[in-house]
Amino acid sequence: MAVQQTKVNNTVKESTSYTTKQWMKFFIPSIIGVFLFLVPISVDGRVTIGLGLMADGLQGAIGPYIPLFMTIVIAISALGSLVVKGTEGSFRNHPFISHIFDVGPFWIVLRIIGAIFALMTLAEIGPSYIGSELTGGVVLYDLIPVLMVWFLFASLFMPLLLEFGLMDFIGTIVRKVMHPLFKLPGRSSVDAMASWMGSGTVGVLLTTQQYENGYYSKREAAVVASNFSIASIAFSLVIAKFLAIDHMFVSFYFTVMVCGVVAAVICPRIPPLSRKKETYHEPVGKQIDEVVPKGTSTFRFGIDQAVAKADQVKSAGAVARKGIFNVVDIWFGLIPLVMALGTVALVIAEFTPVFTWLSYPFIPLLNLLQIPEAAEAAPAMIVGFADMFLPAVVGSGIESELTRFIIGVMSLTQLIYMSEIGILLIKSKIPINFLELFIIFLQRTIITLPIAALLAHLLFF
Repeated sequence: MAVQQTKVNNTVKESTSYTTKQWMKFFIPSIIGVFLFLVPISVDGRVTIGLGLMADGLQGAIGPYIPLFMTIVIAISALGSLVVKGTEGSFRNHPFISHIFDVGPFWIVLRIIGAIFALMTLAEIGPSYIGSELTGGVVLYDLIPVLMVWFLFASLFMPLLLEFGLMDFIGTIVRKVMHPLFKLPGRSSVDAMASWMGSGTVGVLLTTQQYENGYYSKREAAVVASNFSIASIAFSLVIAKFLAIDHMFVSFYFTVMVCGVVAAVICPRIPPLSRKKETYHEPVGKQIDEVVPKGTSTFRFGIDQAVAKADQVKSAGAVARKGIFNVVDIWFGLIPLVMALGTVALVIAEFTPVFTWLSYPFIPLLNLLQIPEAAEAAPAMIVGFADMFLPAVVGSGIESELTRFIIGVMSLTQLIYMSEIGILLIKSKIPINFLELFIIFLQRTIITLPIAALLAHLLFF
C-alpha cells in the first residue's frame, strides 16, 4: 500500500493506492458476506437470506436428530464444567477448554439445570409442566434447533462481515445518518440489516463481537442490541399468519417499522441506556474511527479503512479457526442457558398468573386507546418478555382484527424476550442486566403501543 501526503489549505490529504491483491482481499470476502447476510431471497413466497437457506437446508436434513444431539451437548457442557472446576492442572491450563468450561458457579448451576430440563423433556419424565409442549418442548424441539443451525452458519461466516473491511466501509458511509438520529456509529446499520433480513439472534451475535473487538462503546453496544435486533421479515410473516392478519402484511410491517424507528430514537436518550458509559471493552480499547478527515471524501476514507482492515488478515486458517471456536463457545455456553432460562420463563408464563397480574395496568391504557377486548389483550402486552411468540398465542383467540393487529405489532417491536435475546445479552460481555432489560421492554411497550394504536385506527381500520 503506497501513501503520498500533500498539503491542501493546511489540511493533510492522503492519496492511497493499493495492489490488486489488497483490493481483492477486501472485495471478494465482503461481496460474499453481503450475499449471505444482507441480500433478501424469495423462496416459495418466503423472504430469507443465503445464510437462512443453508440453515433451513441443514435443519431439514437432520432436524429429527437435533434435539438428541443438543441434549448431549448440553449434558457435556454441565459435566465438563463440573470436571474442570473440580480439577487442577492440564484441563484448566488449556486455553480452549478453560474458556469453554471454566465458568463461575452461577453459570455452572444454569448449565446443570439446562441439562436436567433437556433430559426430562427428551425422555418425557418428571413434572409435566417442565417437558410440556408449551414449555420445555417449545425450547428443545422448536427454539434450540433453529438456534443451533443459525449460530453454526452465522459464526462460521460472520468473519466475512467483520474481518475484511465491510463494516468499516459501510460504517463510514452511513455515519452521518446513524449518529445524529440514533447516536450510533454507522456500522450499526449492518447489525440492523442482518437482523431484518435474517434473524435477530444474528444481529445480537454481531453486536456482541463488535463490542468485544472494540468497535462499540458500552452504551452503543447496549443500544444496538436492545433496539436494532429486530425480528426478520420471515418471522414477522409467521406472526401475521398465526394471527390471521397476513392479508394486510404490508400495512402490518409498515407499522412495525414506524414503531421500531421511533423507539430506537427515544430509548437511547433515556435511562437506563443513556447512563451507559462511553468507554470501550477494556481488554482491547477503542478500535473504531469513522470520522472522515478534512480534505478526504467520505467514500475514499471508507475504502481506505476497509482495505486497511482486510490487509490485517494474514491467514484464512486463523479466520476459520476463530469461526469454529465461536460455534463451540455458543453451543456449549449459550444453548444450555436457553434451555434453562427459556423453560423457566415459559413455565411462569403458561402455568402461573404472574404475567396476568403484571398486565393489569395495561387494561385502562388499552381502553383509553379504544382497543377492543382490552382485558383479554392486556396479558399479550407483557407476556412477550418471556417469549416473542407468546403474545400471538394469547391474541389468536381474540375476535377483534384491530386488536390482533396491535398485538402482532407489539410482539415484534418489544424486542426483549428472555427465551432468546435476553439470555444472549445476559451471557454476553455487554454491560446490561436482567432488571435493565425488563425496564427497556416496558419502555418500548409504552412508547410503541400508542403509535401502533394510532396507525391502526387512522390508516387501516
